[in-house]
Amino acid sequence: MDAIHSKSVFVYRQVRRALRSGSYAPGQRIDPARLAAEFKTSPTPVRFALYRLVGEALVVDHARSGLHVPLFTEVALRDLYDWMECLLLMACDIGAAPATRKPEPLEISADGDQVNLTWQLFDAIARATSHTCLHQAVKQANDRLAPIRRATQGLFDRGLEELSQLHRLWQASDMPALKSAVREYHELRKQRVPYIVALLSDRGDYLN
Repeated sequence: MDAIHSKSVFVYRQVRRALRSGSYAPGQRIDPARLAAEFKTSPTPVRFALYRLVGEALVVDHARSGLHVPLFTEVALRDLYDWMECLLLMACDIGAAPATRKPEPLEISADGDQVNLTWQLFDAIARATSHTCLHQAVKQANDRLAPIRRATQGLFDRGLEELSQLHRLWQASDMPALKSAVREYHELRKQRVPYIVALLSDRGDYLN
């Protein structure tokens, strides 16, 4: 049983990392048998790992067609953007007190991985509050949004500029301006939700 648990944790971490990196697109089917072959293990730890991801809403189980990366409806995606925005604004409010440590710097550049940098920045803002529950909520929302961010990078021409501004304000500990920038960042994405959902649905049909 210990060996199964250990292998399950390994598979869980690898698939979670793959989801965050964009190896799986929204709507794409995840084949447990293929994962078992890839990681040279039996189906049991793979199932344990995948259903742990189902519990975290990073994977969905469609009884007839199997396990998939979530493909959001307009309502669900707008709700997720709202949730991330609320969490970050809460983190800004908590972090408005004099800082006990300097905000973590990130290397923001045109050739950097903007999706990963966005994940890191939002994670850093939440982690600096020292509120574990808030940090965990941001991590989960970050993970759920990562495949969406990866698949829609080309939709936002000012993506690098937005990220750089958020990072500058975070480094300066200018919480009122950071809150305003966080609202603008998410408002732009919520405005484009219908187009995002239509685009991802078309890609999901192609992948499956």
